[in-house]
Amino acid sequence: MSRLQIEAPGDVCLNPNCRAEGGVLRAPEGDEELQAVLAELGNYDLASGYTEAIQASIDYVLDGARTWRFDLRSPDVHPGERASVGAKLEYEAQRVFGWQKVKPLDIELAGIPVDIKATVGKNWTIPTEAHCHLCICTQIRLEENIHRTLLIRTHRSWLHRGDGNNDGKRGIAAEAKNNWSVPLYDWTPIPINPLTLLTETQIEAVFEEGAGQEVRLLRLFDYLPGVVIGRSVILTVCAGRKDPMRRARAVKDRAAARGQIVLVGTWLADRAQAQECGFEIGPEDWVAIPAS
Repeated sequence: MSRLQIEAPGDVCLNPNCRAEGGVLRAPEGDEELQAVLAELGNYDLASGYTEAIQASIDYVLDGARTWRFDLRSPDVHPGERASVGAKLEYEAQRVFGWQKVKPLDIELAGIPVDIKATVGKNWTIPTEAHCHLCICTQIRLEENIHRTLLIRTHRSWLHRGDGNNDGKRGIAAEAKNNWSVPLYDWTPIPINPLTLLTETQIEAVFEEGAGQEVRLLRLFDYLPGVVIGRSVILTVCAGRKDPMRRARAVKDRAAARGQIVLVGTWLADRAQAQECGFEIGPEDWVAIPAS
């Protein structure tokens, strides 16, 4: 298959309704709207915010509190579910950054319509209504556990030609992505789910059928000393059981008898003690450390 030949900055866009002045393609440095949006995005900690949004999207899709699932790459997760992380991320990004939904696209920044796209694959699908608009495009690489986000003007001239149906969604041509997009932050790690650190034998013990919640949690803390355990992990380990948060707080005394200090982020004193020991835990985090 021959390589797609696309128009370059200075050419006229294929879209007769192109948003750009005169329909002329422009590189990012010559695109005034893009520069205005880029300046507005400079007010946000995008890498940290998108990391939070991606974690929330993955937790939502896995639904560990009902399914016991904790790894998006597991065979138990349908490919369609993995793909849905991208759709969920569009809404989570709006929540994290406080961006309001504004038609005709997803949001407005600096008074300019902007679409939000995300993918767990190699490309994004751009619908007709977003052609020639600005798009914030996030890519998640599950195998490497990293993500990045770009800002690009999705000119129709810079999209795959499709089947000739202008109503169809189209991917961004590699040349346009590589040459005429602006990276908003470098590749950034996605925090791993602590349950993925367990061996198969440990997983079987933690999720042993018939074991009580406190037994499961004590095993979890035994296997993962010094690892910060978030709320979603507790809910997954105690899936289907009643009041798992109370049970997680209640294991402190039993853990102490076993030579462990379980610090619970609910309590400020525990958070301060965790910090003294070199751990940052939030209000819904736990960490177990040796009593010595």
